[in-house]
Amino acid sequence: MKYQSKNLILLMGDIGILYLSLYLALWLRYWERPEPSLWATHLWPFTLIFIGWLIIFYIFNLYNLHLAVNNFRYLKLVVQAMLTSAVLSLSFFYLMPQIEIAPKRNLLIFIFVFAALFYLWRLFFNWLIKAQLPKNNIAIIGYNNRVEEIIEELKQKPHLGYKISFIIDDQSKTEKHEIKGVPVFKKIAGLKDLIRQYKITTMVLTTDPHESAELRSLLFKLLPLKISFVNLPNFYENITGKIPIEAINQMWFLENLSESKKKFFDVFKRLYDIIFAFIILIITLPFWPLIALIIKLESKGPVFIKMKRLGKNNKQFKMYKFRSMREEGNARTATIENDPRITKFGAFIRKTRIDEIPQVINIIKGEMSWVGPRPERPELAEKLSEKISFLNERTLVKPGATGWDQISGEYHSPSTEDTLKKIQYDFFYIKNRSIYLDLSIVLKTISTIFSKSGR
Repeated sequence: MKYQSKNLILLMGDIGILYLSLYLALWLRYWERPEPSLWATHLWPFTLIFIGWLIIFYIFNLYNLHLAVNNFRYLKLVVQAMLTSAVLSLSFFYLMPQIEIAPKRNLLIFIFVFAALFYLWRLFFNWLIKAQLPKNNIAIIGYNNRVEEIIEELKQKPHLGYKISFIIDDQSKTEKHEIKGVPVFKKIAGLKDLIRQYKITTMVLTTDPHESAELRSLLFKLLPLKISFVNLPNFYENITGKIPIEAINQMWFLENLSESKKKFFDVFKRLYDIIFAFIILIITLPFWPLIALIIKLESKGPVFIKMKRLGKNNKQFKMYKFRSMREEGNARTATIENDPRITKFGAFIRKTRIDEIPQVINIIKGEMSWVGPRPERPELAEKLSEKISFLNERTLVKPGATGWDQISGEYHSPSTEDTLKKIQYDFFYIKNRSIYLDLSIVLKTISTIFSKSGR
C-alpha cells in the first residue's frame, strides 16, 4: 500500500476514535445510552474541536509513519499533542458561552476515554503496517550509488511497505553476492524465474529503456507477469522527497515544470501570502518594542538586520530579521553549531523562529513567500554556481520564510556538498508545489517551532 493510503487509514481511524470516545464519554457521564437530542447537542461543537485536534496531531507529527515505530519519542509527542488539544478545547468552550452545554466534566471524561482508545488504536495500527499489510517486493535492474542510498532509506522506513528482494548488476565481478543484505545477481537471463521466486510486484530501472534495445525487449517479455516498472529517479523521489542530483538537466526542467498549469496556484498563493502576512504583522506588532528592547539591552547594534538575498529570477532584495548575533567581531560568515556570536536571547528567537517575523514585510512587498526555497546570499550563490549546475534555477519561484528543505530534519551548511543536498529538496518543491504541499510545510514548520529544533 502507498504511504498516502496508510496515512488515510490512520486519519480515518483517528476520526472514528474521536466520535466513539465522545459517545462513550456521554454514556459514562449520564450512565445511560445518549439520547439523540443529547448527542445532537454535543455533536457540532465537538466536531469543531475535533478539526482542531486533527490539525494539532498533524503539527505534532503524529501522521509521520516513520515516527510511529519510535515508541519513546512517539509517546512524548502524543502527550504534548493531547495537552495542547485539551487546552484548545477548554478555551473554545469558555470563549463561546452561547454553546448550551457545560463541557467541564464531559470534556474531562472524553479526554481520558480518547487517550485510552487512541493509544490502543495506534498500537494496533503500528502492528498492522509492520506485520499484516501487504509488502511491495522490489527488484532493481542495474546498480549505481543511489541504489545503496535507497536500500538504507527503506531499512529506516519499513512503514513504506517496500522490500528490495534482489538486484541485477551485469557489471558485477561475481555471479552472486550481497549488498547490505540484498542478493545481487550478475546474469539477467534468469530474470523471469527470479521474479516468480521472489514474488516481485515492482521493478526499478536504473537505466533508461529508451537507450537500450536489449532492455526494452526484455521488459516487453515480462508484461504477462503483471509487474509495474518505474525508473530509479522517480522511485527515489517518491520515497525520499528529493530529486536525485544526476537526474537534473535541461530536459528535466522542460518535462517537469509546466508553469502554465501553476497560474491559479500562483494567484492563490500570493493572496494567502498577503492575508497571513498582515495577520501575523497585526498580532505580533505589539511585541516588537519588547523584542527590540531586549535585543538592545543584551548587546550593542541595530534591532533589525538587512541581508542581501536572491529573490525570484535572481533579483536581489534586502531580507529583514531581528538581530540575534553580536556585532562585535562579526564577519558575517556562515553560522556554525553553538556559534559564540549568538546571544542568549538570540538563541531563543532563532529556535522559535521569532527572529524571522520581520520577513512579513518582505512577503507583503512580494519579495518573498511563506513557502519556497531558502533565499541565498548573492556572493555565495555566485561562488557555488561555478561548481553546481542549475543552482540559479532555484529562483524560478520566490524564496520562502520556510520550505521543504527547512523541514527535512537536516541542517545544510553553505558548503558545496550540503548545497547539493539542499537543491534536491528545493527542486522537489518546485516540481510538486501545490496548496496541499504548502499547507503541509507550514504545519510542519509550526511543529519545528514547538519542538524548538531550529538553528
